[in-house]
Amino acid sequence: MSFIHESAIVSPKAEIGKDCYIGAYSIVGAETVLADRVRIESHVVVYGKTRIGAETHVFPFVSIGLAPQDLKYGGEPTATEIGERNQIREFVTVHRGTSGGGGLTRIGNDNLLMAQAHVAHDCQIGNHVIMANAATLAGHVVISDRANIGAYSGVHQFCRIGFEAFVGGYSVVVKDAMPFAIIQGNHAKCYGLNRLGMKRRGYSSDVIKNLNHAFHLLLTSKLNTEQAVEKIKDEIKNCKEVGLLVDFIETSKRGVVK
Repeated sequence: MSFIHESAIVSPKAEIGKDCYIGAYSIVGAETVLADRVRIESHVVVYGKTRIGAETHVFPFVSIGLAPQDLKYGGEPTATEIGERNQIREFVTVHRGTSGGGGLTRIGNDNLLMAQAHVAHDCQIGNHVIMANAATLAGHVVISDRANIGAYSGVHQFCRIGFEAFVGGYSVVVKDAMPFAIIQGNHAKCYGLNRLGMKRRGYSSDVIKNLNHAFHLLLTSKLNTEQAVEKIKDEIKNCKEVGLLVDFIETSKRGVVK
């Protein structure tokens, strides 16, 4: 049986899974779907066409699925999807998508969004991502799996944050942040491979060596980005992680942080 506090306002049209918890003074709209064992603490608002996956924990004063902060938005039906086992801490805001951006804001599984973080319209967040306190994503941002966004950092609209990238606190990111990289500053610069993070996550010494050489070619050689990428392809073979880095650079539309 699910528990709904007597002061909560839950639409009879909302779909509530098994063993959910909805705390005091929370509001759950008609188009909301809560999967099993979702826990919503007090003073939370979940509105619009929103789905929250199993075992996600939403802390007090969070707002999910409300209209985007986009002057072009005209009330068209768009959606928000949040996956499983996420922790969404106090005062986080997640806005639904816009028709011009695909109509969907999506957050994957096993993410931690710390207090006051903001996910704007049409953002796409992968799995095992950490957004520290007051980290802010503008619209249409893509965050790959296992990336970290430091406290009070801002990411410009349409930017991408690569797989396992680490963005330091108080950074302003206006281009794509490369996978495995340390990104820091205003405007953010790339300080090379996050070697310590890769060691902690169990990458082999060969992979770390190959990626470190790739970042050397990108950042400290006298080659431009296109030349560096070609040299990486010539010198580093059969390394999946380097291939991921090269593909990320070659598919960038905004350019990468260097």
